[in-house]
Amino acid sequence: MLQDPMRADIVHLGGGGSGELSTDAIVTSRRDVADGVVELVLAAADGSDLPRWEPGAHIDIVLDDDTIRQYSLCGDPADRKTLRVAILLEAEGRGGSRRIHEQLHSGVSVELSGPRNHFPLHASSRYLFIAGGIGVTPLIPMMRAAEAAGAEWQFVYGGRSEATMGYVDELRELGERVVIWPQDTHGLIDLEDLLGTPEEGTLVYSCGPEPLLAAVEEWCASWPPGALNVERFSAVEIDTSEDTGFDVELRETGTTVHVNKDQTILEVVTEAGVYVPTSCTEGTCGSCETPILEGTAEHRDVVLSPEEQEAQETMMICVSRASCPRLVLDL
Repeated sequence: MLQDPMRADIVHLGGGGSGELSTDAIVTSRRDVADGVVELVLAAADGSDLPRWEPGAHIDIVLDDDTIRQYSLCGDPADRKTLRVAILLEAEGRGGSRRIHEQLHSGVSVELSGPRNHFPLHASSRYLFIAGGIGVTPLIPMMRAAEAAGAEWQFVYGGRSEATMGYVDELRELGERVVIWPQDTHGLIDLEDLLGTPEEGTLVYSCGPEPLLAAVEEWCASWPPGALNVERFSAVEIDTSEDTGFDVELRETGTTVHVNKDQTILEVVTEAGVYVPTSCTEGTCGSCETPILEGTAEHRDVVLSPEEQEAQETMMICVSRASCPRLVLDL
């Protein structure tokens, strides 16, 4: 389904401090889809329908010690009985992907939360999809939705080698609009050719490693505002050397707390006894999105678009701070 960008009620599922949808699930099947990439198909443990989702959504997989990792849904939104995710083994990661690769086999139970969607597919007549590596996952249902809607689209998919790129055979079935671009045989994706000339009415969707996304953003700097939509899997580096403290009024709670320069808003409000859903704690998942009632935030997340950050309506309190002496939040 394509989303109307004005329909904020269907863009953010389960986030924004409203509480999480939680599902007891079971792994119904597992297979390798590329070198270092395993696909899991999940179903509700009781056989019930799973929560609805739309292209761009992700779920949290909650491991047995409450370790939480986010993965984009890459199956069919019309399928209410199963969810499909693909997990890249990150050798230099924090250990969550390794545990999933080692422990989550067919028949194993696991807790899920979500889905949430901060990467919605907005309605358009033309799309350009650009993925790198595991960034292909949220774009697969987007392409199928664009095809079903009769939109024009093209997909360029890069990776280190074809052996490391998941779902290549499935994507090739979509026809010549899919371009498989392994680096070992083709070099880097030719972004100048793809993005060098802005195209009015075309939406660009990109997901993948930071060097690719930074390059895509650079080439899209001259495109119309809102044309580029990206999803990042990792936080950006922030210089915190000049951070200062500030006050935060919790409007619903009726209290005011002080956030020191070496604290996050999330840490302080949690210490004050206020529960806020959280997962990544690094500004990548959107769990802790909180409405801003007064004041101006210094946004440090990679979830909100530049336009959403400029609107100053919500913030991710796990990383973002105040750029004013006092914030008022809807908590």
